[in-house]
Amino acid sequence: MTAVETQMTYSNSYTIHHEETYMTQEEDWDRDLLLDPAWEKQQRKTFTAWCNSHLRKAGTQIENIEEDFRNGLKLMLLLEVISGERLPKPDKGKMRFHKIANVNKALDFICSKGVKLVSIGAEEIVDGNVKMTLGMIWTIILRFAIQDISVEETSAKEGLLLWCQRKTAPYRNVNVQNFHISWKDGLALCALIHRHRPDLIDYSKLRKDDPIGNLNTAFEVAEKFLDIPKMLDAEDIVNTPKPDEKAIMTYVSCFYHAFAGAEQAETAANRICKVLAVNQENEKLMEEYEKLASELLEWIRRTIPWLENRVAEQTMRAMQQKLEDFRDYRRVHKPPRVQEKCQLEINFNTLQTKLRLSNRPAFMPSEGKMVSDIANAWKGLEQVEKGYEEWLLTEIRRLERLDHLAEKFKQKCAMHEAWTAGKEDLLSQKDYESASLMEIRALMRKHEAFESDLAAHQDRVEQIAAIAQELNELDYHDAATVNTRCQGICDQWDNLGTLTQKRRDALERVEKLWETIDQLYLEFAKRAAPFNNWMDGAMEDLQDMFIVHSIEEIQSLITAHDQFKATLPEADKERMATLGIHNEILKIAQTYGIKLSGINPYTNLTPQDISTKWDTVKHLVPLRDQMLQEEVARQQANERLRRQFAAQANIIGPWIQTKMEEISHVSVDIAGSLEEQMNSLKQYEQNIINYKSNIDKLEGDHQLIQESLIFDNKHTNYTMEHIRVGWEQLLTTIARTINEVENQILTRDAKGISQEQLNEFRASFNHFDRVRHSWTQKINYMNGMMDPDDFRACLISMGYDLGEVEFARIMTLVDPNNTGVVTFQAFIDFMTRETAETDTAEQVMASFKILASDKNYITVEELRRELPPEQAEYCISRMTRFVGPNSPTDALDYISFSSALYGESDL
Repeated sequence: MTAVETQMTYSNSYTIHHEETYMTQEEDWDRDLLLDPAWEKQQRKTFTAWCNSHLRKAGTQIENIEEDFRNGLKLMLLLEVISGERLPKPDKGKMRFHKIANVNKALDFICSKGVKLVSIGAEEIVDGNVKMTLGMIWTIILRFAIQDISVEETSAKEGLLLWCQRKTAPYRNVNVQNFHISWKDGLALCALIHRHRPDLIDYSKLRKDDPIGNLNTAFEVAEKFLDIPKMLDAEDIVNTPKPDEKAIMTYVSCFYHAFAGAEQAETAANRICKVLAVNQENEKLMEEYEKLASELLEWIRRTIPWLENRVAEQTMRAMQQKLEDFRDYRRVHKPPRVQEKCQLEINFNTLQTKLRLSNRPAFMPSEGKMVSDIANAWKGLEQVEKGYEEWLLTEIRRLERLDHLAEKFKQKCAMHEAWTAGKEDLLSQKDYESASLMEIRALMRKHEAFESDLAAHQDRVEQIAAIAQELNELDYHDAATVNTRCQGICDQWDNLGTLTQKRRDALERVEKLWETIDQLYLEFAKRAAPFNNWMDGAMEDLQDMFIVHSIEEIQSLITAHDQFKATLPEADKERMATLGIHNEILKIAQTYGIKLSGINPYTNLTPQDISTKWDTVKHLVPLRDQMLQEEVARQQANERLRRQFAAQANIIGPWIQTKMEEISHVSVDIAGSLEEQMNSLKQYEQNIINYKSNIDKLEGDHQLIQESLIFDNKHTNYTMEHIRVGWEQLLTTIARTINEVENQILTRDAKGISQEQLNEFRASFNHFDRVRHSWTQKINYMNGMMDPDDFRACLISMGYDLGEVEFARIMTLVDPNNTGVVTFQAFIDFMTRETAETDTAEQVMASFKILASDKNYITVEELRRELPPEQAEYCISRMTRFVGPNSPTDALDYISFSSALYGESDL
């Protein structure tokens, strides 16, 4: 059964609404008046063609309308075809009473549909009464083809006329006022066709003075393309002063039914296009999410191993380059990824909102690409990143300490090696074997002086060993060279000790042979050696390098230096006393005329050596003063950098905290429409972005601090990392808040709720949300969440009468995952779900069924004919093949496709 035939099928309980109209129209042919010959001719042709348009569906037709219905068989068949119902079984006999019985069955069926037949009896039809037969057919046409045509609650005739007037109103030379004269020039019929199928007629080429051509064009096009048989003759209509109204109405009603189905198909096609467009847009958003998520996860995957690589470089320059690379990562490479992560979450929330509003199933990303997966990967990145900078700074400090110790080691080793040079050869000499008594004594004293000197150098050897051990413990990169040199010094020192003991033993064996010794030379040597060693230590200390990181540390060095300078007068006395011994030797020699060789047999030190070193010590003291003062200046500059950074950080840190709290106020308490809220939030966002220059300036100060190797700042609790994290959280929070309002706008527009309703919903939600949650929590909750008790109180305040069962049902809607909280978005969805006008799988399925002419499948040709090319190809690529008896090869399953659009199983 076609869609048109379906519309003409009525149940037995149907009661006619326009009985008086039928009676009035019936009187036109019921009066005992002769039919106008022209009208009778038009009715014969029109009614015959109309009957045949339906009888051909049963494989038959009529030739003479008053003759072919006389036995009642084709009349009953016609009624069965146009009603879709079965009539009583006809009588098979050919006698007159059999024919009357069959016609009566047909007339009884017509009466059962609420139609009163006035003056029409079975005998007149059986006898071939033209007037009665045409009247009966007109009654059938009225009942089954015209009665259900109603526009704006008008009668069938008025409804059909109003439909024609509306469809032809835009066309020139067309003014439909009735169903006779208004149709004589054929333009009205051509306009009806052109309005619905402009591809069939070029209306601009039609002329009002060519009625025959216009009518024949309309008749031929309607028969060929619209399956409307030719029911009229152009010449009869043109040559008749007033064409028959019934014939015109019958013919025009066929156009109404033909085009009503087309309009229904067009409406169905538009609905399908709308649904498919939404689905295509959602799929595009899904693809964009997958791509962005993959790129972000791949970046995190590549970055984490770099941050996990804690293999220290061997040089300070290499480690400082690592630190600079890390700063570039935090300043340049990571911030765009932070924005990408935030945008990804926003895109995901927007997509889920669009899917929910269009009744689609929620988007489930590929495995490993959920928002939670990205958040976990990001958390892992930040955990690895957290200790990386601290490790870098620790390594830099270690290398700095290593460089200092290495230089100090080299300096001490050089001094020690310079002192030990040739000592082993001297200790190995056997000059005492051929020496004189005085020479032996001299050698003995000289050796005692050497032992004293050797003991004085013991501290330096121990310092060298201690420094070497510390370099090993700090994993110095050239520890092998240090160890080799240290081992050489220790081995040499042990050998010197052994050689010293051997020489002493030898000298002691011959000591009894020697009697005299120059006590003064010996005393000079004994005093000069330790004093000389003290001066060596003083020069070493005065030239010693130092590393400090604060004013307090440099002040400590200055204090120690001042203490050293305080010992200089006492040292000068010792110098004078030592030189006094030498002067006494000279005085004795002069007094007793002793000729001195000029060489102290007990020491190589001369008064000139002591004086020279003393001058060197006095020269190094002011140089040390200058170095310490320069370091004071540097530490003061560092302190200024600390205070400068702290002054800004102590402003920016609280500013960020304040803005975070203000955003929570804006997102919860702002008044006005959602658009006004959006404008306010975007202005707020712009103000925050404008503040970025302060962050950049602080980054510059932080860079200076890092370059100056400043590692602490007692003037502020805010580090650059705190500021960076707070700034990123602030940008993310305002972006998420804006996205929340955007989603509320989408919800409001899609659900058809007013701004006042939305404001009322928010006011109710905020009132009960404030009961349990602080402002800090609201920032985290993104506009708040209610627990079930608050939600129940909120519903009751809005007029809901809730029982336990009903409330449990509602909770399954607003909290399907049983999280124990109700979000504002879930609250809005619940408040609008009952009244929202949204497309459903059933509606889309019904639309496809119209395009498919009531079949359970649709063909590729039908899709390409009814839908735009892009939408048609989209359906063809997604629909599965329909398998069924007698189905064509290009049959597609639109039922499963409609269900899949909404994530439902086959309905």
